[in-house]
Amino acid sequence: MKRIHIFGILIIAAAITIIMSTASDASVYVPFTEAQARAKDGDDTKVHVVGRLKKDAKGHIVGMQYDPMIDPNYFSFVLVDTNRVEQQVVYYNPKPQDFDRSEQVVITGNMQGKTFVADKILLKCPSKYTENEVKAEGKTASL
Repeated sequence: MKRIHIFGILIIAAAITIIMSTASDASVYVPFTEAQARAKDGDDTKVHVVGRLKKDAKGHIVGMQYDPMIDPNYFSFVLVDTNRVEQQVVYYNPKPQDFDRSEQVVITGNMQGKTFVADKILLKCPSKYTENEVKAEGKTASL
């Protein structure tokens, strides 16, 4: 076998090894009930949970705790997943900008006791490119 063939086989083997190692680290999207079940089984792998913030009738966020004067790296809130299960979430970093305006939240982390500890928070904020109606002298026009 020529050296170029051996080198090519080694490159392919290295590529397969890298792909397999990253595939095993990939987390999955689950509801809070499955995240809790995984924690009970001793599985501490990271998972993604999609949900919305819990809000009252007036649209104010319920259960959010963040006081940067006391601890700027402690942020807590209640998230309601796609199965309508509410869960307390703790994020040991500062509160993300525009968190209050987000429509949907994706958190990555795992259950620790009765609390979901998030490593990452991804926000889906309302689009600034939605059509706004402007009324001008009795006529309606879209921007």
